[in-house]
Amino acid sequence: MNRSQISVERLDGSAAAKEEGAFRLVYAEVFAEPPYAETEAAASAAFRRFRAQTRKSTFLGCLATAEGGQPVGMAYGYPLGLQTGWWDQLTEPGPEEMRREDGRRPFGLMELAVRAAWRRQGVARRRHETLLAAVDAERVLLNAHPDSNAAVAAYRAWGYRKVGDAHPWAGAPPHDVMLLDLG
Repeated sequence: MNRSQISVERLDGSAAAKEEGAFRLVYAEVFAEPPYAETEAAASAAFRRFRAQTRKSTFLGCLATAEGGQPVGMAYGYPLGLQTGWWDQLTEPGPEEMRREDGRRPFGLMELAVRAAWRRQGVARRRHETLLAAVDAERVLLNAHPDSNAAVAAYRAWGYRKVGDAHPWAGAPPHDVMLLDLG
């Protein structure tokens, strides 16, 4: 698959909601793979959250499609509010300055995924750049499964640094909390 055959589109919440099937297809396929091994029930729960997230006026999504409209990758997130629980999930609290929030400072990158047949072609980077081009924040936060070596390596190559470990949901293995300064 040639990179030029992939189109990347940035979507607001209402447009992303209309493309839920494409987002879900990518999510379910990618996160069923190791190390995630998510079940259909987990994907259903993620898309109940997705529906609520797309209703946020600040939601940003990005969908990559091949010729003919076949979804090949997706990413989405939104600015985290003043009372974000992101920092409460850390296994050890970080410095107060890192955790200080003002309702605009951090953009939470909730998901970023590329289907297997389209990996190693720059699709993830293009979606990441397209999404962040519209972000008005000082930094981006994400949780990365530490056993997802390719994802962690990509985030590091894009400038993210690990700032701690977190259990993003009950029963989750520790994830790397990664931060990208945009300033």
